[in-house]
Amino acid sequence: MAAPAPELISLTSANEISPTEVVTPRKKRRWRGQLGTVVPVVWITLVTLGALLAPWLNKVPGIRLLKYDKIVAKKGLTPSAKHWLGTDEIGRSILSRLIWGGRVALAVGIVSVLVALIVGGFIGLIAGYYRGKIELVLMTLASTILSFPALILVLSIVAFLGNNLRNIVAAIAIVAIPAFARQAYAVTLAVSQREYVMAARSLGAKNKRIIIREVLPNVILPLSAYALVITAVAIVAEGGLAFLGASVERPTPSWGTMINDGRKLLVSDPSIWHISMIPVACMFLTVLSLNLIGDRVRGLIDGKESKL
Repeated sequence: MAAPAPELISLTSANEISPTEVVTPRKKRRWRGQLGTVVPVVWITLVTLGALLAPWLNKVPGIRLLKYDKIVAKKGLTPSAKHWLGTDEIGRSILSRLIWGGRVALAVGIVSVLVALIVGGFIGLIAGYYRGKIELVLMTLASTILSFPALILVLSIVAFLGNNLRNIVAAIAIVAIPAFARQAYAVTLAVSQREYVMAARSLGAKNKRIIIREVLPNVILPLSAYALVITAVAIVAEGGLAFLGASVERPTPSWGTMINDGRKLLVSDPSIWHISMIPVACMFLTVLSLNLIGDRVRGLIDGKESKL
């Protein structure tokens, strides 16, 4: 009796596989994708809650170590059960300073990006929809600001206005506005040529109504995903300013200030590496989480747009 053909064997074996075995790899990929989104969201949530609840936690009995300017133990203690992340170069709790430093990082990241999103999005929306001289003037101005090195421009603004939190937010927002304007401009150019926009024009709808009802909803979604990435950039920028001594004044903690203070001690005493590396890890995880969430949101938006 002749042996069955290899194709028949493969088809027969495939038919004998149970449905659960076929779906398992897909479920694994889906689970991994969800894990790659859930973990960053959890981390950002923890950082945000810690920053928001820091003043309240100071008043809770047993958690008074969250006073960022209070010396709680010997300097340079490594992480332990009593001091979870150890102490810094003068004996302050690193955990408390990380939490309070998160307030500065999130304030700069969220407020500056929100201002830049509103102003830059409006500029790009108007330029991309009306075109002509308005487009020329607004986009030339945006390109001119973008031609300056971002860090040098922020340093110049902060040096002129003064290094406090409000001025740092303003400086980063000014630098980020042209980036949002260019992004909104590019999206508006594409959306304004869609069939539903042209149909609204042919029906006699006014420009204001078309912008608000048809164009804006399709522009705000990509800008929201872009805002998450720029928030990560703003946090890094604030850390860079603090590293250069141009951020909030002491003793208010900042992740960049903590990194810089710990860096100075690494050469003389490498055993206290945690003073610098723990803030580095905190900033790294925050920036990475924002980028991963932004990529995920962008993927969802692109998936929806492809179905239109």
